[in-house]
Amino acid sequence: MSIAVELSGITKSFPGVIANDDINLVVKQGEIHAICGENGAGKSTLMKILYGMIQPDSGEMQVNGEKIRFSSPVEAIKSGIGMVHQHFMLAGQLSVLENVILGSEPTKQIGRLDFQKAKDHLEVVSKAYGLTVEPMELVETLEVGERQRVEIIKVLYRGANILILDEPTAVLVPHEVEELFRNIRELQESGTTIIFIDHKLDEVLEIADTITVLRAGKTVTSVPAKDVTAAELAELMVGSELPSPSIDTSVNASSVGLKVENLTITGDDERTIVDNVSIDVRKGEIVGIAGVEGNGQHELVGAILGTQEINSGKIYLSESEITETDVRSRRENGLGYIPQDRQHEGLLLTAPLWENAALGYQTKNPFATGLLNWFFSRKGSRLRTTKVCDDFDVRTPNIEVAAHALSGGNQQKLLVGKELLSDPTVLIASHPTRGIDVGAQAAIWAQIKSARSNGLATLLISADLDELIGLSDVIVVMFRGKIVAKLDPNNISPRDLGGYMTGSSVQEQMS
Repeated sequence: MSIAVELSGITKSFPGVIANDDINLVVKQGEIHAICGENGAGKSTLMKILYGMIQPDSGEMQVNGEKIRFSSPVEAIKSGIGMVHQHFMLAGQLSVLENVILGSEPTKQIGRLDFQKAKDHLEVVSKAYGLTVEPMELVETLEVGERQRVEIIKVLYRGANILILDEPTAVLVPHEVEELFRNIRELQESGTTIIFIDHKLDEVLEIADTITVLRAGKTVTSVPAKDVTAAELAELMVGSELPSPSIDTSVNASSVGLKVENLTITGDDERTIVDNVSIDVRKGEIVGIAGVEGNGQHELVGAILGTQEINSGKIYLSESEITETDVRSRRENGLGYIPQDRQHEGLLLTAPLWENAALGYQTKNPFATGLLNWFFSRKGSRLRTTKVCDDFDVRTPNIEVAAHALSGGNQQKLLVGKELLSDPTVLIASHPTRGIDVGAQAAIWAQIKSARSNGLATLLISADLDELIGLSDVIVVMFRGKIVAKLDPNNISPRDLGGYMTGSSVQEQMS
């Protein structure tokens, strides 16, 4: 089998850190090659070098036997390399079709855009791989999972034969992962080479032919997937066995931390998005919300935060009604929030870490000082940020760097850490371990369980069904805006839970 990609001695440094340190990688044509490593191991940097987004300090690259050095992604695309990024590279104000053709617009003889030709090509590509989307839909109106599909279609539209997928399953539920894997195998059968970056080791073992492990910017090993176990991979990555979430005996108190009562939300088209939903989360309890994206979870979270207009219903925080209060008031009174999209909802990417750590808490100690907390304390913010980085292993040269300088996983750890260390009474955790390596995942699970033991009421929304089952005291399932099931996590499997989420096992089990 000939070689599609060969990287030799790739080294890349940034201020204060060596991201890639003499890395070697060989990817055979037509194989699915997985790259694993903990956050900050250098995976995304290496792929950005291959895709021409950044330049290596030293080393050589060969693509299909030809020595090459890309100065931009345009050159990589012309060589048949496509990349689906961990963080979406889409223009929200444009349609799906406009995003897909951006940079490779077909034109008519007079120079005008040939939208019909583009639309026809898009439909052929999307249907061929089971990744159908509405071409004229605005991207900003799409759920996260739908945006993921647009990114994949965008690459396929350009005819890539070497496809880089940077954590493509992070936003998908099991049946969507299965569908994606079918699509990947179809691409492989057609001769496409797939480079697959993922933290979920069971997925890596299922889909990959070969696995390369990186640690601290260096190549640890490359092995056939059939010759290694998840536990062995975890040890190679982080030096410990693969963790799994587990819940101790419930210690929840009788008092309610969060109460949602008969909540109803309708969209601009008068469609009911959240349909008469009621949820109680007691102090010292984790309530998991399961559901395929687009079934009302996002709107439910927005209503609790105060960013989503509601039609009817009431919301209580520690027995005080907050239905009409603003976001600031809710946050100041103990409502913590880990958003599902860290880069668009959670962080100011160009701001330093010590400013990001204050977001949502800038009017509270230790971030505020003076009469009525009117003044921002830079000293207090820096001290708290240092503690967040230390306690949650946020890997950074210092707290003065901008948030965009961190890997996606370290950005997530910063978000989780700043929320948990701010001592909320209620925490809305929306996909808290998305994009996190196995070691960091275990640490966050432990922190969430510890906070639960100290009386924190947590509403957990996650696409990781093992996480939902392992951490939750109770799981409620949302389907088409309604709560259709209330399940005991001790008596449900991920497969069965997925059945409820897709409607195939929907039963009314409300107590």
